[in-house]
This record gives sequence, C-alpha cells and structure tokens, in this order.
Amino acid sequence: MKVEKLDLLKPAIDFLLDEGFEQLYPPQADCIKAGLLDGQSILVSSPTASGKTLIAILAMMSYLSKHNGKVVYLSPLRALAAEKFTEFKKLEKIPFKKKIKVGISTGDFENIEMNLAKSNILVLTNEKMDSIIRHGTEWLDDIGLVIADEVHLIGDESRGPTLEMILTKLKLDNKPQIVGLSATITNSKELAEWLDCKLVENDWRPVPLTEGVCDQGRVVMSDGATFEVERSLRGTPIDLGVQSVATGGQSLVFAETRTRSKSLAAKASDAISQFLHRNEIEELEKVSKKILANNEHTDLVKTLAMLVKKGVAFHHAGLNQNCRETIETAFRKGTIKLLSSTPTLAAGVNLPARRVVISNINRYNAKIGANRPISVLEYKQLCGRAGRPQYDDYGESIIVGNGNTEDLIDYYIKGEPEPIISKITDDKSLRTHVLSVVVTNPGIKKEEILDFFLETLGGRQSRRPTIKFAIDISLRFLSTQYLLIKKGERYAATEFGKKTSMLYIDPLTATYFRDAIENVSHNKLHTLGFLHLISNCEEFFPKFSMRNKDYEIASVMIENNKSELLEPISEYDCSRSLLALQSWITESSELSMSDNLGIESGDMHRMVETADWLTYCLREISKHVERADLLEELANLRKRISYGIREELLDLVRVKGIGRVRARALYKHGIKNLDDLAKIPVNKLAEIDKIGSTLADNIKAELRKVR
Repeated sequence: MKVEKLDLLKPAIDFLLDEGFEQLYPPQADCIKAGLLDGQSILVSSPTASGKTLIAILAMMSYLSKHNGKVVYLSPLRALAAEKFTEFKKLEKIPFKKKIKVGISTGDFENIEMNLAKSNILVLTNEKMDSIIRHGTEWLDDIGLVIADEVHLIGDESRGPTLEMILTKLKLDNKPQIVGLSATITNSKELAEWLDCKLVENDWRPVPLTEGVCDQGRVVMSDGATFEVERSLRGTPIDLGVQSVATGGQSLVFAETRTRSKSLAAKASDAISQFLHRNEIEELEKVSKKILANNEHTDLVKTLAMLVKKGVAFHHAGLNQNCRETIETAFRKGTIKLLSSTPTLAAGVNLPARRVVISNINRYNAKIGANRPISVLEYKQLCGRAGRPQYDDYGESIIVGNGNTEDLIDYYIKGEPEPIISKITDDKSLRTHVLSVVVTNPGIKKEEILDFFLETLGGRQSRRPTIKFAIDISLRFLSTQYLLIKKGERYAATEFGKKTSMLYIDPLTATYFRDAIENVSHNKLHTLGFLHLISNCEEFFPKFSMRNKDYEIASVMIENNKSELLEPISEYDCSRSLLALQSWITESSELSMSDNLGIESGDMHRMVETADWLTYCLREISKHVERADLLEELANLRKRISYGIREELLDLVRVKGIGRVRARALYKHGIKNLDDLAKIPVNKLAEIDKIGSTLADNIKAELRKVR
C-alpha cells in the first residue's frame, strides 16, 4: 500500500514522503484496512521493528486533522517516552489548519504541568496518566485517541495494573479510539475483546529473523541450518558475538547480571579491536574521552571508557543516564561493535543488532532467592532486537545452551509466549486502585466498585466471587485505617484517603508514614530517622542489602546520629541504601560511594529520585496530621537529598547554577550564604574554582531573582 494513496490531508502525505515513507509495511497496511484512519480502535500484535510507531503517527495525523481533542501516547518507561517525544515533535512542522503542539510529562505525580493543557499530543508514562486521572484534570474529557505502547506489559507485576486501570477508566468514561501496540502475544484475541478493539496480527518483520541454539561450538538454527563457531578461552557468548562482527555485523550479548555484562565486554575487547578501521578508532577515542570528561572516574566509568576504545561496551542500570545515552548513540552509529547488556535494555530503547546472543536463559528471582528460567515472552523480547533495518538482510538470535539444545528449541524457539494474565487483583494493586476509584467517584456503592473491577482484564479473567472477596479485604483495610468512610451503602474517601491517592503512594506506606509521624518527638532534628523511614518502605527503590563489611559503617553511623532516630535501631535494621543516602547528603563523591559501598552513579540517581518523592509524601502527610513543626525540616531534607549537600549549603543552592560542587567551593572561600554572595565582586567570584567569568555573571543575575 502506497503512502500517497492514504486517506490523509496533503500536508500529512507530504510530511510522510519527506520522512522517507513511501510504502507501508504489511502490519501497517492491515491497520489501514481495519479502519485505523476511520476512528476504529485497534490492537496491533506484531514483532519488534515491524513499524508500530508509524501506525501511531498515522492514527494521530488522521485524528488531529478531523477533531479538536487530545491524543495521549502512553509509554511504560521514561527513556522510551523521551525517544517517542523526539519523534513526534516532528509532527509540529505539518501545516494543518491548526497548530500541532507536542508535550511530554514523565515527572512527579503531584504537579500537572500547564503545558499539557495547551498540547494536542501528550507523551506520558502510564503512572503520570493515572495521576492525571486521579486529579480529575479538566482536559481529560478532551482525550479522543489513546495509544498504548507495549500493551502486553499489562501482565507485568509492577507496571501492569496501572496501565490496566487507565485503559479501563478511559474506555468506560471517555470512549476514545484506542490503539494498542503489542509484541506478539498468545491471548491477543482476549485482550482485543476486552479493549473493544479490532485485532491486527501479523508476524512480518522488515528483517527476517532466524533463531538458534549454540552448544559445544555447534549452532542449530530454526530454519534447519547448522554452522560451527570458532571456540576460544573467551567463552561461547563472545565467540558468537565476535563471529558476527567479523562479517560486518553488530552483536548484542544479553547477560544475566551486571557483573557478567561487564566481564563479557572485557573478554570481547581485544578480539573486537582487530576489526576496527582507523576512522572508527579515532571516533571511539572521542567517545571514551567524553565518558571520562562528563563523569567521576569510578572504576566502572574508567573500565567503560577503556573498553569503548576497543569497540565494545557494557550497558546496565548502574551506569548513569549520561553514560548510557553516550553508549547507545555510539552503538546506533555502528561505532561500538559489540554491546553486552542486562535484559533491561530489551524493554527500553530501540537498539537492534545483526546478532543477539542470549548468554544464559536463567535470571535471579529475588522473591524466591534462586535462579529461574526466563519466560518465553521475555525471550521473544530479547531476540526481537536481532536485525538492523536498513543495514542487515537478516537477523539472528542464538541461545547459549548446555547439552540441552532440543529442549531449548522446543521451549523457546518453537514455544508460544505465555498469555497475558492481569495482576490487578494482587493485594497492593487492589488496595491502591480501589482507593483511587472511590476518590474519583465519591459516594460509590460496593456493588458499583465491583462492577468497575469486573470491567478490567483481571475482572474478565477471574470469577466474580473471587474479585468480590478481594475487594472486601481491600475495603476493610482502607476503612480501618481511616482512608475511607462508609455512610449507609456508600463509600467516600477521607481527607487522608484523598491525600494518599493524590500522592500516588501505596495506602500501606501512607499509614506507615502517618503512624510514624504522629509519634515523632518535638524540638530536635530527625534526619537519620526520616532516611531510615523512607528507605525502609515498600516503594523505595533500588534496595541494596548489607554486606559483611557494611555493618561496621552502619554501627558508626547510628552512634554518630543517635539523637536523630525516630526509634532505636541497630546496624541489622539498616540497608546499604540507607548508608548511601546518608553518605550522599554528607557530600560523599560518586567515587567514594562506588569504592566504599559498591553503589554506582545510576543507582544513586534512582535512589535520590525515589527518596525525593517519598520525602515530599512524608511532608504532605505531616501537614495532614498537623505536625507543622516538621515541615521546614522535611523541606530542607528534601533539598539536601536532591542536591546531595550538608545543611550549611542550603542557602547557596537556592541560586540557579549552583549545585553541590560549586556550593562547597564557595563555602570554602568564605561565601556561606546569599548575603556573602551579594557582597563579593563579580571578578573575585570568577576566580573561584569551578566558576569562571561567564558563570559568575549568571550567578549574580540569578541571585537578584532569589533575593
């Protein structure tokens, strides 16, 4: 099907042609035939890289050319949302009769940004959209098209229930056109029926994929082909990766842990460096220098920079966003030839390679404390990265076996992905979402709550008595903890219940915070106690358990800050995450955190984000229980967490452009507050380390805004 024949306005057609789209892929053509441009709701079930983003763009163009409402694009991950925002921003160039404006919001849950009201296309994380619904934002009724990316993640334990709630609420209240974009799933028909969508299933890929297993140096592929891989001391996963690079491809090697992803990259480095051209070596040298210039020189960063020079890299959540983006860009350009990654990459940004190697089909499962084989669905996500459109004529995915080739072929390669099973009826999920239903529908009856949850996918997959029993338990908990009140047959949220729902926090955590705050002593600081409280709750992430050598550090920390505790604790009540937060707000460097606590920059960044949000929640709950005496302390603690500073720098960081490093440099030069900063001449300010003349002028200008 040719793009120029589509039933779209000429400016839209011209835009698509300018972007290089001339002929639709089969799944895209199937969507057009199913009524995508006529407002028909559609569930697309097709492999990775089969053109699902263009399906979304076509739906957006059609809707915006005919209606004045809003388009919402839902993403499960911030990184993916940012990637799509950049793509959709191009649509603003199309000269429709009205101006197209694209907005994005993936941030905190309390503030609904003004720019969203003015945008026609909103790129949101699922959690942000759920928060917007809970706040009853005025423009909700304007939503006419909802595109849910990675909709198969409804089956995910942590993220699935939120997406399921959003889609249930929207299809019941707004009745928008829904376009669900999904990997190939087994029960896609059930999902399509639940969403009132037409199902479009197509296994077509732009780059054909063959899957196989390698055992003892022999590879057996799904199409019957077999070949040998030259074996070395580097190990089979790297031997497979090197073989692909030797023939002009790129390799993506999935490792089960961070440590192994780093180890595999190191093993590959010398072999891969042999295939680099002079211009590539020069480019990689620049990438390596960029990594060192923009990050503290922890062992992890130094190792990464060294490996990059040889055309290999590793990628995992311990690396900060800066490092990860640098690596992703170099891999997309083809400069990095082999990338060793943990599986988180498969669910995030789009980084295809000619050959994907799955070095181990086992993953550590924290709930059961042991290794377990990955699901078929996760395997399909991993191997979906094989084959680079525009670069490769084929893609290969190879599992490293261990004397079990036939079993792996039968289970993973020939096997069907597991059906998507809703997790909405899990305890945490249900109490959280029952509360949000009551908050947004005050005066609702128990029978009406039940009717709503029967409209979810979980409601369709469970028996009515089972759902009713689970809802009864949630209502009992929410009522006994004074989040809900019952008047006759009707439920309404208390002020505490409303606050909890708006804070986007588990009701169990909210009650844990409330009970702790009510018993907090007066007239003293509680810094370590508050850090212990937030790092101990269910929501805090990531959590790192203690190592033997950490107990002594914890014991000293408790002894030095005993007066700040909310209740007596021992080193055995601590986590390494608590030690990291305490180190962070006392200005430990990333290098120190890495060396002493084994906490890397990426982990610390996520801890800071989570701790900032939870401290905000703690402060809001303190307002609710009328502990005004805690508000300033918690506001200051939140700033200390955000900047990673001691208390004496709080005044200085109020000025834009001054962070933890510059604030400490100023403090060492006797500039301890804004008055001192106002008095120092701009030329003297410029002489201070980390400042310079341009920044000194900017700081003086920003200072006038603050004072």
